[in-house]
Amino acid sequence: MGAIQVNKKYNDKLIIALAGNPNCGKTSIFNALTGARQHVGNWPGVTVEKKEGRLIHEGKLIHVIDLPGTYSLGAFSEDEKVARDFILNERPDVVIDVVNASNLERNLYLTIQFLEMDVPVVIALNMMDEARAQNIEIDVERLSRLLGVPVVPTIAIRDEGIKELIEEATSIFYRENTVEKGLSITYGREVDDEIKKIKAIIKDDPILKKKFNHKWLAIKLLEGDDQAIEEVSTSSFKDNAILEQVHKSVSHLKEVLGDEPAAIIADRRYAFIKGVARRVVKKSSSLEERVTLSDRIDSVVTSRIVGIPIFLLCMLGIFVFTFALGEPASSGIELFFESLTRTISRGLRDVGASELLISFLVDGVIGGVGSVLVFIPPIFLLFLAISFLEDCGYMARAAYIMDRTMNLIGLQGKSFIPLIIGFGCNVPGVMATRTLKDKKEKLNTILISPLIPCSARLPVYMLFVGAFFPANKGLVLFSIYLMGIILAMIMGRLFRKFLFEGETSPLVMELPPYRLPTLKGTFIHMWARGNDFLQRAGTIIFGAAILMWFLSNLPLGVEYAGENSLIGRLGAVIVPVLKPLGFGSWQAAVALIFGVFAKEVIVSTLSILYGVGGADLTSVIINNWTPLSAYAFMIMVLIYSPCVATIAAIKRETNSWGWTIFTMAYNLILGWTMAFLVFNIGRLIVKG
Repeated sequence: MGAIQVNKKYNDKLIIALAGNPNCGKTSIFNALTGARQHVGNWPGVTVEKKEGRLIHEGKLIHVIDLPGTYSLGAFSEDEKVARDFILNERPDVVIDVVNASNLERNLYLTIQFLEMDVPVVIALNMMDEARAQNIEIDVERLSRLLGVPVVPTIAIRDEGIKELIEEATSIFYRENTVEKGLSITYGREVDDEIKKIKAIIKDDPILKKKFNHKWLAIKLLEGDDQAIEEVSTSSFKDNAILEQVHKSVSHLKEVLGDEPAAIIADRRYAFIKGVARRVVKKSSSLEERVTLSDRIDSVVTSRIVGIPIFLLCMLGIFVFTFALGEPASSGIELFFESLTRTISRGLRDVGASELLISFLVDGVIGGVGSVLVFIPPIFLLFLAISFLEDCGYMARAAYIMDRTMNLIGLQGKSFIPLIIGFGCNVPGVMATRTLKDKKEKLNTILISPLIPCSARLPVYMLFVGAFFPANKGLVLFSIYLMGIILAMIMGRLFRKFLFEGETSPLVMELPPYRLPTLKGTFIHMWARGNDFLQRAGTIIFGAAILMWFLSNLPLGVEYAGENSLIGRLGAVIVPVLKPLGFGSWQAAVALIFGVFAKEVIVSTLSILYGVGGADLTSVIINNWTPLSAYAFMIMVLIYSPCVATIAAIKRETNSWGWTIFTMAYNLILGWTMAFLVFNIGRLIVKG
């Protein structure tokens, strides 16, 4: 494979790329290495999530880049392309390849591809506890010798082996001498000969010979890799010579060996991996097939009879949990803001501040933002519960359970995963559709994603449910979420029938073993999602509150937040459209308009327009609404429009303004229709 040139100085910044298959425990290792020192964004130019973290080791700063989980580096999906491009173009100093010790053969295929790229690799042989539980023994030292790279056994959820892992990674980085790799895969005489012919031409190219490992590029060209071919075509002054040789080599191998070179190369890799596994893995055999705890649990939770009821009970349990623990904490925050409001008002009046300034700070800033921050506890608890279900492995089962139901609407169970993610936030839910290979299923899933009630809507539901349905909070909230799911299913079926006709692709996914999540990992996931809410409170919600206050005081001299203010006039234009829905007040109209920026803004808008917050806002809501109109309003908030961030995500993922506008239009029409039906049918029932 050649040699790794290590010429780094000890005071240089170290960049480590963390890679591995899905469900290999990569996230646990990332959390163990970086803790809460993480940042989540998007890779430049794509919507795949990018996670970065940092740690200090022996006084030196180390950056850890968590690459998307992938089974290979074939660049057939956006995940694979991102991982490969980062290795090739950014050239990380070390790649930590996380390997599931209980499934060594499957995981090593990615490892082999890293080694073929000639990058410094350290293998984290993770989940050693699960391997032992399955009576699997691995000769770690022999595996290291056979692959020619360091192998560190780890149990990430217990932080076992993490210190040794980072020490091994940094020792490769800071080693001054050239490190020779012991791994060399032969693909058979015929294939190896053709690789040599292509390599010989690549070596003469001044651009390609510096940018890529010669053998790796030759192999990719033989495999027919589109990205590699494009690189040669655009970067090489000898592109014709290289591609001509590739064409000759492919034709020769197909004629002599009777198969595509890509298939032959893959077979050779698997043969090599099997040989390694036979020499390092020892598995105890027994007369009876061992039934794992995961198997026993799955026999119940994935059952066709009780699987869906269990899933619905889990969802109901989340809402009951959120209310039961979140409400007392919210009450405490509410009392704090009430006290803060009184203190600031009294203090400003004592120093002779104008009533306009007092109104700005108390009604605009504290009232607007504080009315939303009151709901931090239930939102964080919701994220905590969802993170727990994801980390323990249940959410993957939810997709499997829902496969049959999703097939009825023309989608596969895997489409349910983006919808589940949408419970936290619709933006990553829309982005998660990139895992769907079928373009029609991806687009259909994107169109129905905004119907899933995200956490941003939770403050609105908490306000109205707490005001009108105090005895059945969890059940009423569950009904809202269930309606969102049912509507998503119905619209998905209609879209599949009239817009995206075709066969549904089969569900192929891996069910990870159940694991007891660590408190550290679960809280990190909760904080990563909750922090996004706090950032919105400090930016979008704060900005909307300030804008709302100014519009409520213009033109100068009008009554604050009155019907003659600019904001009152704006709401009055929309009131006739909302009257048939039962909440035809200009305050409700304005709240819905500003709710397009972020759904949390609806609460802060109502607080500013009514000029009250906390318990007083609840009292005003009770005096101006009825239980039926409140429920219809919550239905409208559920459906009527995606937020601005979700709209932007839909545009990026579909690359079409047409589909984006269509999504906004059908949501608005559907929201109005459902709120109209709920209010008017409910009114008939009450009268009857």
